[in-house]
Amino acid sequence: MSGWSLEKLLAGLHGEISMRLERSRSALGHPVAKGDATEGIWIELLQNYLPERYRANRAFVIDSTDTTSQQIDIVVYDRQYTPLIFNQDGTLVIPAESVYAVFEAKQSIDAAQVEYSAKKIASVRALHRTSLPIPSASGLQPAKKPGDILGGLLTFDSEWNPPLGDPLLKALAAADAIASLDLGCVAAHGIFMKQVGGHVLEPDKRAATAFLLELIARLQTMATVPMIDVRAYAKFLKG
Repeated sequence: MSGWSLEKLLAGLHGEISMRLERSRSALGHPVAKGDATEGIWIELLQNYLPERYRANRAFVIDSTDTTSQQIDIVVYDRQYTPLIFNQDGTLVIPAESVYAVFEAKQSIDAAQVEYSAKKIASVRALHRTSLPIPSASGLQPAKKPGDILGGLLTFDSEWNPPLGDPLLKALAAADAIASLDLGCVAAHGIFMKQVGGHVLEPDKRAATAFLLELIARLQTMATVPMIDVRAYAKFLKG
């Protein structure tokens, strides 16, 4: 017997994240400071537990037509195969081809935050993504169609009572007209997921851990991002 308990390890991970989110909400008085702290906690969770092929940071996303998204609280992106990750004095600008998922991080969920997050997600999904044929030992493989970009919202609490219920489902359904929220976490109460037929709410006392495991499972189904056409970006050298 090793003395380790998977149940306790998973519970402990959620407990740490939940405690830090609650503490930042109650201890920090300035809204910007609260927002930065909240984003930082979620980013640190993803940086620590996602496989090394992924990175997570606050960033803008840009495409080869020189169109840029709104600033996104958390971008999960490829770092193994993707060049052109620009760092301008601490602000990251990431090519659209490298993006797997985007999330907004807020203190509490309500209808306005769901709609706001959908607009941020839409600004990334609307970007153009290139894809080149892939050289391999068996010859040139066809260009991979860029996959869907996951989108969601991460909060500590909910403005609704019950925290996860019909008002949340209605807000998520309304947001579908802008951009669907595929996965989200309300750390104090549970998670929500987009599945065939609509959104599913899952109350969970260990919501942060449940979100992390579901995100990893979804990333596993997405395989690798497409091969970026670097020359499509290089044309801006001639300006």
